[in-house]
Amino acid sequence: MDKRKKIYRPNVAAIVLSCKYPLKSEIFIASRSDIANSWQFPQGGIDKDETPEDALFRELKEEIGTNEIEIIAQYPKWVSYDFPNTVAKKMYPFDGQIQKYFLVKLKNNTKINLKTKHPEFDNYKFIKYKEVFDYIVYFKRPIYKEVLNYFKKEGYL
Repeated sequence: MDKRKKIYRPNVAAIVLSCKYPLKSEIFIASRSDIANSWQFPQGGIDKDETPEDALFRELKEEIGTNEIEIIAQYPKWVSYDFPNTVAKKMYPFDGQIQKYFLVKLKNNTKINLKTKHPEFDNYKFIKYKEVFDYIVYFKRPIYKEVLNYFKKEGYL
């Protein structure tokens, strides 16, 4: 039996709200271009010597073509999840990710552009809070539920 300690990749994730917030609460989700029917929030690794905030702005620019956002709040702790076997092979040596979640709002008139240098998404939509779990890939649901429930309880959503 494999007794090695699990290794988690440091990562940031963004719950992106439309520029209509707080009048209208619409949450951005995007469909991965490499995995069919896999919807998620923008996220990405934290580079060496990079703060979570720096990684957040860089990843949003790389993944959705803009970092024109305002940070509204951040989840107070780091959360982790394990990759399913199909993903773990691609992400070796990491067994999963440990993430810092940010709740952000797009600035007025900000345009999403998925046609970035290395596109990760091929579609996106803004949905209501209660619709998120109709789309999100199964292995991320527990984390999303924890984080979204926190922001809802705190009065942000």
